[in-house]
Amino acid sequence: MSRRADRLFRIAELLRGRRLTTAQQLAEWLEVSPRTVYRDVRDLQLSGVPIEGEAGVGYRLARAANLPPLTFTADELTALAVGARMAESWGGAALAGDARCALAKIAAAMPADKRVILDRLAVFAPSYHVDRAFSEKVDALHRAVDTRLVVRFAYCDRLGAHTERRVWPLGLVYWGARWTVGAWCELREDFRNFDIARMTGVEVLEPFPDMSGRRLADYLRRVNAPSR
Repeated sequence: MSRRADRLFRIAELLRGRRLTTAQQLAEWLEVSPRTVYRDVRDLQLSGVPIEGEAGVGYRLARAANLPPLTFTADELTALAVGARMAESWGGAALAGDARCALAKIAAAMPADKRVILDRLAVFAPSYHVDRAFSEKVDALHRAVDTRLVVRFAYCDRLGAHTERRVWPLGLVYWGARWTVGAWCELREDFRNFDIARMTGVEVLEPFPDMSGRRLADYLRRVNAPSR
């Protein structure tokens, strides 16, 4: 497949299942100029690919679009397998099981020459050192984030101070051998990050409201704001 043909296919795949993607985003992911993206999208549209949107606003693939089944390059398969193995080792038990199932489905759908890549992948993430109780906490917090449920726990910070917290969990962040949960803290009435390893007695409680100023987007803006 030529470089341009491969790029056109990747554009269609990147737009699959997404709400709206700008030409600038596509250009950064594909390492080309926005002008190249505009031209490629126009050519895809002229060839019958149902891409909706316009320059300066963003693009998406129409829901009724019928693209060929997903295929992966050798490098993409390697990246997926490495990610799945890391999730299997460092995520909660539920996430680990889902990662194993996803990888098995991908392998089953791949031709024999691609399955060999997965079989020969020499990148490992051993899980024998991960505490089972810790994995259960990750699962509980993951469920609380997904279903918007208040979490109560005891917390010991880096200075050894102990507090009881009730938080609105918004997202889990993996820093490499360390998981944290980003949340709105009722005690501090502000966003806080909590090291999951320092949380004990985790209880998942009632739903919390969808409140402006306390959503995931608000938390991310705070986290990404430049320090002064």
